[in-house]
Amino acid sequence: MFNFFKKKPPAPPPAPEREEAGAQAQPPQAPEPVPAPEPEPAPAPAEPAASASAASASAEESAFAESAAPPAVPAPSLGATPADEPQPLARPEAAGGSDAAAAKEKSSWLNRLRSGLSRTGKSLSGLFVGVKVDESLFEELETALIMADAGVEATEKLLAALRAKVRKDRIDDAQQVKAALRELLAEHLKPLERTFDLQRAKPLVVMIAGVNGAGKTTSIGKLANTFQAQGASVLLAAGDTFRAAAREQLIEWGARNNVTVISQDGGDPAAVSFDAVNAGRARGAGVVMIDTAGRLPTQLHLMEELKKIRRVIGKADPAAPHEVLLVLDGNTGQNALAQIRAFDAAINLTGLVVTKLDGTAKGGTLAAVAAGSQGVRPVPVYWIGVGEGMQDLQPFVAKDFAAALLGD
Repeated sequence: MFNFFKKKPPAPPPAPEREEAGAQAQPPQAPEPVPAPEPEPAPAPAEPAASASAASASAEESAFAESAAPPAVPAPSLGATPADEPQPLARPEAAGGSDAAAAKEKSSWLNRLRSGLSRTGKSLSGLFVGVKVDESLFEELETALIMADAGVEATEKLLAALRAKVRKDRIDDAQQVKAALRELLAEHLKPLERTFDLQRAKPLVVMIAGVNGAGKTTSIGKLANTFQAQGASVLLAAGDTFRAAAREQLIEWGARNNVTVISQDGGDPAAVSFDAVNAGRARGAGVVMIDTAGRLPTQLHLMEELKKIRRVIGKADPAAPHEVLLVLDGNTGQNALAQIRAFDAAINLTGLVVTKLDGTAKGGTLAAVAAGSQGVRPVPVYWIGVGEGMQDLQPFVAKDFAAALLGD
């Protein structure tokens, strides 16, 4: 029995147990980089150096995680809106673009405008190639301008001024006649050119109307981007409760621009507009844009609703709306005059936004507006659009438009 106890294996030494316990008590270390294979295995680094390497790796991983994380964008509100105002998105040129880049963008936009008005430009430009300056040239110009939807009044006014200039300056070269017409057309369109003043009120309440399909909601999204680039905070109101998915479309544009949208599911458009003006004043917004239902001038019940929206906006702010814009499809032609006349009579327009000039637009309609054709008041044109891009809505410049209209 004594021999049995003597043969019992000895207990393991205490030192290894203490080392293992100490290793378990240490905090987990960052994975060490795998060394390149060598003939002799490299000695393990000292524990302090390993701790410093792990701390450096942790700091680098934290910095990378912070830089790689996308910025948080608040979800658009379907009813009550968050108290914090969203930060505006900076346009590329506002983030430090050079003058050369801005000039290149301007040139690109003018090229798109010329392309959009190419149908009119080609028909007018071709009249001045290899011809004599005589009455037949003026007769062909008259036909081309009327076909371009310039209207009878504008055409007669322009050609009377052109004839007088040709006689006075004794112009006998067709290209010089074209240059003279371009100058006269720019002067004719100049009264429609006006700068949109963002600083005239705070919040600046902008009511926007137009028929379905004119690009009204899309224009609101582009203008929101433009106003933010100029330093103004923007609030949108989904007052179009008539067209299906109009509210969702505006909310999507609000999300793209990081802009809050005031809306109600099936709510009264006048009530939505009233709430939006009050919300804009409470939050210190720079601009409140109110979308309204698209309608035809013949839909009298909807036109009456439009009048109601304007009256209710005035109850929220006696000076509002400060701007009442009508969005026009550039392909509408002479029908645009009927739209301007009807909407102006209902809600007293202050400006126009002409879209889709990159399609098959004739473009001469603005000359008819400037001439007051068919009893239309010459309402200013603030912006014209030549594409679907965010920057494709640009201020109207009479000189540039006249040059594009004549194919220059």
